Amino acid sequence: MNQSEQQNGSPPGGEVFRLAEHFFRHEAGKVVSWLTGVFGMERLQWAEDVVQEALVKALQTWPYYGIPKNPAGWITQTAKNLALDLIRREKVFRKKESQIAALIESSAGASAGTGDATFETEITDERLRLMFACCHPLVPREAQTALALKTLCGFSPAEIAKAFLTSEAAIAKRLTRARQKIRELQIPFEIPSGAELVPRLDSVLETLYLLFNEGYKASYGESLVKEELCREAIRLGALLAEHPVGNQPRTHALLALMCLNAARLPERVDSEGNILCLKEQDRARWDRAMIARGILHLGHSASGDEVSVYHLQAGIAACHCTASDYASTDWPQILALYDGLVGIDDSPVVALNRAVALANVQGPRAGLEALAAMPNRHALDSYYLYYAVLAEFENELQEFDAAAGHLRNALKLTELRSEQLLLRRRLESCAEQSLTSAQSPN
Repeated sequence: MNQSEQQNGSPPGGEVFRLAEHFFRHEAGKVVSWLTGVFGMERLQWAEDVVQEALVKALQTWPYYGIPKNPAGWITQTAKNLALDLIRREKVFRKKESQIAALIESSAGASAGTGDATFETEITDERLRLMFACCHPLVPREAQTALALKTLCGFSPAEIAKAFLTSEAAIAKRLTRARQKIRELQIPFEIPSGAELVPRLDSVLETLYLLFNEGYKASYGESLVKEELCREAIRLGALLAEHPVGNQPRTHALLALMCLNAARLPERVDSEGNILCLKEQDRARWDRAMIARGILHLGHSASGDEVSVYHLQAGIAACHCTASDYASTDWPQILALYDGLVGIDDSPVVALNRAVALANVQGPRAGLEALAAMPNRHALDSYYLYYAVLAEFENELQEFDAAAGHLRNALKLTELRSEQLLLRRRLESCAEQSLTSAQSPN
């Protein structure tokens, strides 16, 4: 890379890490998909390692030589160069070296001429193929989505563990088993058709759902919201909906859910990055075009007999987005939708959200009773929002000491600064209310 391609001066290490992570999130899945398309699914781990090494090189060189004008292209080109070096060392590729090298070089040359190294037209389809390949029914179901998130979305094992309310060690085992199964079965790099599509589509949709959720409420880092992940999930969902195999009611339902939630992104945090609760948000700043897009996909999702979890969650999101203010929210309708949702999804998180809806209809005591009756509530022991909800109910009942205890538990379980600040503010409010209550005459 010549000096004209770089910025003047050496950027600070933190800025380099932030940019490298950002572009790795965006480009890693595309490049892994492209390399896997060239070398086959059995080389999936090899492709991941190549892209990971390209990121390491970025972290090593950018602080000293400057951030390139096209960071995404730099990472992509570096990964291709590393792939070329590796195939030249392996006997298995010796006979095909010239053809493979020509393929890689021609792609690299085309991108160099345009300044765009992402190959959007080619890689978009390849990324979709790899997503379906990761979700092959012979790969254990619990490992399919984890593998897709790791390979295509740049998720760390820690982020995947947070999404599944499990440990990093468990996720690492899932990823290892999935890669072994792909090698053993020589799973092809293709989009299936007919009956083979159904089980894979569900896992692909779950992957997009979790990708969006990580953007809507990040599990790690300085920022609560990672809008680029939300936009990418919507982009991939729209691509899937346009594809003949993905144009299904539940695909449109998921797109509706993501669009309706994305419409509220401008008011998720304030100017300093602090969380804005639903009651505090200025609804005039919600993205009306995105709401309209969500309602449109919700209409498309009704073109069949199926009712998926995405249909019900999109209906809940629509209730929030169409309410003129918090006070006019149709909580009875939201509770009815949650009642339907728990019938097909026994997730403890769904039960927790239903308890919130129930409390808004019948009061905080009913919310506490619903949480106490949850058969699997122990699964939320490490989930900070469980304790935050308990604190909210206790606070409304003026049980300030109990609320403070739950808030302290919640604080131990979140690493996000914005969440910690919100919890501390609530804890201070509890202390003040408790003091005021103690000083008030009986």
